[in-house]
Amino acid sequence: MKKYTTSQTLFWLFLSMSLASIYGILSLKQAFAEPNLVHNDARQHIFWMLRFIDPNLFPNDLIADYFQSVAPRGYTIVYKLGIILGINPFDLAKIIPPILGLFVTYYFFRLCLEILPIPATGFIGCLIINQALWLKDDLASGTPRAFINPIFIAFLYYLVRHSRLGVCVTVAAIGLFYPQYVFIAAIMLILRVINWQNRSFKLTQNNRDYQILAWGLFVAFIVLLPYIITSSEFGPTITRAEAMNSPEFFEGGRSRFFHDNFMDIWFTGRRSGMFHSSLFTPATQCVALLLPFLLIFPRQFPLGRYITPQVWVLLQLFISSVLMFFASHALLFRLHLPGRYTEFSFRIIIALLTAISLTLIWDTLLRVFKHNYGYRFYRYLAGSLMAIMVGIVLLYPAFVPYFPLVRYEKGRMTEVYDFFQQQPPDIVIASLSAEADQLPTFAQRTVLMAREYAIPYHLGYYNQILARTLDMINAHYTDDLQTLQDFINQYNVDFWLIDPAAFSPEYIKNNHWMLIFSEGQKALNLLENNSQFALYQQVNICRVFEQPNWWIVDAKCILNNPG
Repeated sequence: MKKYTTSQTLFWLFLSMSLASIYGILSLKQAFAEPNLVHNDARQHIFWMLRFIDPNLFPNDLIADYFQSVAPRGYTIVYKLGIILGINPFDLAKIIPPILGLFVTYYFFRLCLEILPIPATGFIGCLIINQALWLKDDLASGTPRAFINPIFIAFLYYLVRHSRLGVCVTVAAIGLFYPQYVFIAAIMLILRVINWQNRSFKLTQNNRDYQILAWGLFVAFIVLLPYIITSSEFGPTITRAEAMNSPEFFEGGRSRFFHDNFMDIWFTGRRSGMFHSSLFTPATQCVALLLPFLLIFPRQFPLGRYITPQVWVLLQLFISSVLMFFASHALLFRLHLPGRYTEFSFRIIIALLTAISLTLIWDTLLRVFKHNYGYRFYRYLAGSLMAIMVGIVLLYPAFVPYFPLVRYEKGRMTEVYDFFQQQPPDIVIASLSAEADQLPTFAQRTVLMAREYAIPYHLGYYNQILARTLDMINAHYTDDLQTLQDFINQYNVDFWLIDPAAFSPEYIKNNHWMLIFSEGQKALNLLENNSQFALYQQVNICRVFEQPNWWIVDAKCILNNPG
């Protein structure tokens, strides 16, 4: 194989970075296309950061306190720095993804060259990994899971380069942004000192590997120590037995985990399965499955012999991820969700294998095209196949509607948000509407409860959310004014945001989450029996704001109404 010059390598790296920039610009175009756009998950992870701008926001807010407590330290620091620089956290969440995409591209390019030292392979790998990331919303979210992609790829690069400093810095960064993956990094460090020689496992004789192992494990211990010695104020973590008795973890629940069939639980389930549904997205990554077959034909695919021993890092990553997947199942939910330990790792593995496979195939087709002068048919066939494959890989995003897929939610009730923003910052809003999910972000006011924030993994938090949910359903659909008033007093509610459709049976029938609770079923029965509801009767008396599909009712007015 010929030696590639620095200028050739820089040329392919420049193309890779340019491609990543284009995808990033497309995401920014969507992100700032209109006002009141926010990523679906950013509503949970970012709204509480508005406290850094105005400390008076969200006082005594259970939801804000919880999400602030579980936010990784590095993630919080990044957004704090953005606020110091005058950048609104929701704007920063849209700016960060393209920047992270550039870091992914640089380190993935370098990692590819460590495994197959051909600059074009680096470009192909960057093309594939960028498409994979922008065809999901992890990177676009600006949440902690957006940061794990560049940080962990950088860790893999420094690991194969035997860089002690690089490994230590990236392990620390993993712990600061996505602590679960520290376990995978630690297991990989251990596996790196075990070699397969002469049909047996032997410890490496390279002292540098032991130095990297010692320092890496030390850093891993230090970054995980705060999680070990500090108990969550919202604990304990829910156990498997407790989750089995909670409707939240079954069909219709906020965090469905348990499934009826074996395949979903262990292989395809979104949270429980080993293989995420987007594993082979883009579909061109299916080429990765051909690599074992390409390698058994070295004469036809000669570049395979230039794959370096560093390719074993992919097997080490696979083993580490699978071990943590089963450990997470065994210790459910103390290590969070099993699927998280394979989702990001497998995406990296598949993208790298795809890049290698495509390089081997295109090299063979190119040689056939160049040298089969006496066989015009084979030249045309090879040229056509190569052109088709290049076109499909390059233009794949053009066939995907709305690429890149960023999953932004739009806040549509601007008049409602404006109304609440004119109220004191310590108000509490009660609502069964899905619009309650948007209020902390766009109205910047406390909601008593909303489905988006009903995360059930920490019982100290979820038990309070569950009690609020059930009490609010009962208060919303009670025919007893005193029960409604008691609820308002208990939770110090200031306003009700009401969808008029909430007083029709179809409203609850279409709300699968509410129906998982017996209180939701009871409310549905009352609606079907045309019962009279105390809250509905107070609307005309205490309504302070009205739109065609929304009522805002003053809860304090309800308290002063003798009925």
